[in-house]
Amino acid sequence: MLASVKTARLGLLTAASLLLNGTVSAQTPAADAPAKAAAMNEQELLFWVLLGLLGLLLLVLLFVGIMVAVQMRPQLRQLYDLPTVHNTWSGKMLGLLVGDPALVRGDVRDEELDHNYDGIREFDNDLPPWWKYGFGFTIVFAFVYVGYYHVTQKGQLQTAEYETEMRQAALLVAAGADDPTKLTTYLALTTAADLSSGKSIYVTNCAPCHGANAEGKVGPNLTDDFWLHGGEVNHVYKTIKYGIPSKGMVAWKGKLSGKQILQVTSYALSLLGSQPANPKPPQGEKEAVAKPLAMR
Repeated sequence: MLASVKTARLGLLTAASLLLNGTVSAQTPAADAPAKAAAMNEQELLFWVLLGLLGLLLLVLLFVGIMVAVQMRPQLRQLYDLPTVHNTWSGKMLGLLVGDPALVRGDVRDEELDHNYDGIREFDNDLPPWWKYGFGFTIVFAFVYVGYYHVTQKGQLQTAEYETEMRQAALLVAAGADDPTKLTTYLALTTAADLSSGKSIYVTNCAPCHGANAEGKVGPNLTDDFWLHGGEVNHVYKTIKYGIPSKGMVAWKGKLSGKQILQVTSYALSLLGSQPANPKPPQGEKEAVAKPLAMR
C-alpha cells in the first residue's frame, strides 16, 4: 500500500516537472511586452495546474487512509479496547474509526433511571460533548467580546465602524461642484434687487406648496424657528437645489441657476418671524437662524 502511494506521488511530481519544462521551452524571444504578458498567463496556468495536482494528491491520500483504516479495523478495535486508551481523547478519536460514536454522542445513552410515573419511564442521556465544548466556547467568547469592545474599548462598535467607513469613502470620492455631500459657504443676499428676484421666484415656484406668505401648506411653514433639514442659508440652499424626493420636495437644480437658488433662499429666510395668518404647526427641530436684512 505504501509503495502505491509513493508511486502515485512520483508520477504527479514527474507530470509537474514535464509541465514546467514545456512551459519554459515554449517561450520565444519576441518583443518585450508580448513576452511579459504571455509569461504572466503561463504562470497563472501553472499555479492552477499545481493547485489541482495538490488537491488530487490530497484526495488520493485520503482514499488510501480510509482503505488502510478499513483493513486495519480489527487491530484498531483491539487497541481501542485497551483501558489505557479507551477513555483518553485520542482513544475516543480512534473510536470513531471503529464505530463507537461516544465522542460525538456521549458515554451514557438511553440509560433508564429509577423513576416511574404512571408507567412513564425516564431515560438519561449525555449531552453531546461537541455541544458542551461549544457552549463553553460561547461563554469564553462573550467575556472576550465584552472586554475587547466595551471594557478596553479597543474595538469599534457598529456605529463607530460605520462612521469610519463613511469618512474613508468620502476621501475616495472627490467632492465636485455638483456633489450633494459638499456644503457651500454662501452668505444670504441682502440687496433689494436680489430679494425682489427671490420673491418672484418664490411666488412662481414655491408658493403652491409653502403658501403665498410661507405659512405652509403641503410643505412646512418657513416663518418659524423649526426646520426639517436645517435653517442655515447653506442648508436651505442645498435642500432647494437637490430636493428631498422622499418627502415630495422637488430638486430645482437644472431649473434654476445657482444665483436664483441663492436669491430664493435669501428671500425665504427674510420671512422668518413674519407671523402670517393660519400658519402650519411647527415641524422638525428648533434652530436659531440669522435673518437677512429686509429689502430697502
